[in-house]
Amino acid sequence: MSPWIANLTSLTILQLSNSGLSGSIPSSVGGLKKLKELTLSNSKFYGNIPSSISNLTQLSTLNLQSNNFSGTVQLSLFMGLPNLSILSLSNNNLSVVDGEDITWSPVHTRIKSLGLVSCGMEKLPKLLRYLGRSRTNWLDISQNRIRGAIPQWAWENWSGSHFHYLNLSHNYFTGFVGLETSLPFSIDRFDLSSNMFQGPIPLPQNLSQGALELDYSSNMFSSIALHSSTKISIFKASRNNLSGSVLASFCGVNNLEILDLSYNNLTGPIPSCLMEGTNELRVINLKKNRLHGELPHNINESCSLEVLDFGDNDIKGKLPRSLAACSELAVFDIQNNQISDSFPCWMSTLGRLYVLVLKSNEFFGQVGPSAEDKNSCEFPRIMILDLASNNFSGTLTEEWLANLTFMMGEAGALALPALTTQSYSDETRIYEVTNELTYKGSDLTMETVFRVLWFLDVSNNDLQGSIPAAIGELVELNSLNMSHNYLTGPIPKLGNLKWLEALDLSSNELSGEIPRELASLDFLTTLNLSDNKLVGSIPESPHFMTFSNSSFLGNSGLCGTPLSNQCMINRTMQSAVPYHSKKNPVDVMLFLFSGIGFGVGFAIAVVVAWGIPIRKRS
Repeated sequence: MSPWIANLTSLTILQLSNSGLSGSIPSSVGGLKKLKELTLSNSKFYGNIPSSISNLTQLSTLNLQSNNFSGTVQLSLFMGLPNLSILSLSNNNLSVVDGEDITWSPVHTRIKSLGLVSCGMEKLPKLLRYLGRSRTNWLDISQNRIRGAIPQWAWENWSGSHFHYLNLSHNYFTGFVGLETSLPFSIDRFDLSSNMFQGPIPLPQNLSQGALELDYSSNMFSSIALHSSTKISIFKASRNNLSGSVLASFCGVNNLEILDLSYNNLTGPIPSCLMEGTNELRVINLKKNRLHGELPHNINESCSLEVLDFGDNDIKGKLPRSLAACSELAVFDIQNNQISDSFPCWMSTLGRLYVLVLKSNEFFGQVGPSAEDKNSCEFPRIMILDLASNNFSGTLTEEWLANLTFMMGEAGALALPALTTQSYSDETRIYEVTNELTYKGSDLTMETVFRVLWFLDVSNNDLQGSIPAAIGELVELNSLNMSHNYLTGPIPKLGNLKWLEALDLSSNELSGEIPRELASLDFLTTLNLSDNKLVGSIPESPHFMTFSNSSFLGNSGLCGTPLSNQCMINRTMQSAVPYHSKKNPVDVMLFLFSGIGFGVGFAIAVVVAWGIPIRKRS
């Protein structure tokens, strides 16, 4: 920004956001006496914020967020701007402090929106004393280093206020001084996540009038008390110390669309009213608690559920057949429970089911349709199918694998990835669905995966027979795990699986040679063929030489690099021709969009945890 800008003495609005411009703000900007808006957000400006900004007495909006500004900024610099209503310094390299004391009249405080995200603050700024009196409705001081309890002067000054948005997340707050379970202000969106709060969850007042989102995740809260007349659209309290049977209180919450109480110590059965009532629930996430009993069996015909995650509990019995009424269901995860049931072909009627995780239960029988099944077992949209560590037996059939059309790239697989999306307001919320999958044999944990994953895992079961040739037509697969079964015969042709990154066929009874075409799979980075009856030479190619000998051990008939058992006859090196795709890998995100308003549009975001170990079959 050039110093000549001071010549534009009649300028009232300077809007350069999302411009890609860089440079510093010249001190001459203080000469723009008529300037009412200075917005430079989401650009590449840098340097110090000039003190001459305090001369802009007509300024009502100052938005400098998401740049590269640096240095120490004193908030007192802005306290002399009587018309300032919007101030955002978020997401720079600043260190924000109170600054020197000056005469400050709360009567003249007009700030309604204050953003100080990631500003290196270690205490609440004094400016917050006056926000309630100025009817501030938007405050974000997340991602700082503020410690201790929120002082009484702060929430007392906010008493009677209505916040549209209040975000105190990602700090080190421990509580509210002199306050227990009821906050003296109302709010639309409230975020206390990732702090050190303990005790009962504090709820805003006037919840009978409704709140759009309350997020208490990743704290140490131990209890919650909800009233039957409460209205909340999104309630998240995952990763706390909640215990006991508190779920029934959510049955009386009106307008509830997303409920996430995962990673707590909740006990008791899942209240039938959560799934059998006529509520508006779209997401129920109760993963990693200590819930027991059976799943509710009388699910209402008007079911609007899109995500159900009951993984890592102690749930028994069968899957409720009435779940077929949930025509919008996209994700169903029941892993690590004690469900005893046959393969749920009846779920193939759910035409929007993308993720089905049944691993580590007591499922039994044929994978795919049995003689008694009336459904085709087609699963027209399935992308992630995890059947690992159960008691499935019999053979995998060509007919059933041929029905996984989405994995074959049919039905517009790459064009997908939004489900129904509608906009109900100018704000969009994202809910990430997490699924723990054994992937690439790594012990790493990924918080986010920024592309779609096609995944098939039938490992650690009692499957027999040969691997059907149709497996080689599931061209979208990124990961295929069929290890720890009793599969026999040769490895089928897999050369069409051009996007395959992980292949595990270990601990079976496979025979024959390793197909040479495996060496042409450019994206294959994890391979395990150990503990089979394979013979012949290991394909020689620069790509295959990246695999360690552990990928091939336990096959007495194999020879060649990287094994110490060298082949007796020198064979001409069969160079594998690398596959160079004509299309670039498609990076896609599937999100669950929750519009802040009177409705919700949906898509899915899959977050993958790597390396969840499977149990060895004895």
